[in-house]
Amino acid sequence: MATVEAQELAAAGTDGLTWTAAASGGDEVPTGRGLVLLIRNTDTAAHTVTITTPVTVRGVAVDDVTRSVAADGVAAVPMVDELYRDPASRRAALSYDAATGIELAVLRLPR
Repeated sequence: MATVEAQELAAAGTDGLTWTAAASGGDEVPTGRGLVLLIRNTDTAAHTVTITTPVTVRGVAVDDVTRSVAADGVAAVPMVDELYRDPASRRAALSYDAATGIELAVLRLPR
């Protein structure tokens, strides 16, 4: 499992953004206010990314969140602490149906 760090979003936009290849065993990303996970799929087939939700509401587990990313597509997910942050690692855990062609970037939006 690899750890992907947040990048500051430049005033010029996403030019110069660094993408990290997904690890086959999953990845961890930071959570918090103003953080957005970008998931890019460069493969010829759609892929599913699962974000673990380690929280419960009144003793009932909240279902993990899945995002399907189309071939050559990009998905964006706000990394909300209350939903995704694991209390032990203080990060969100990601897994993939296949890591082939999946790239990640976590952006810190300007305030």
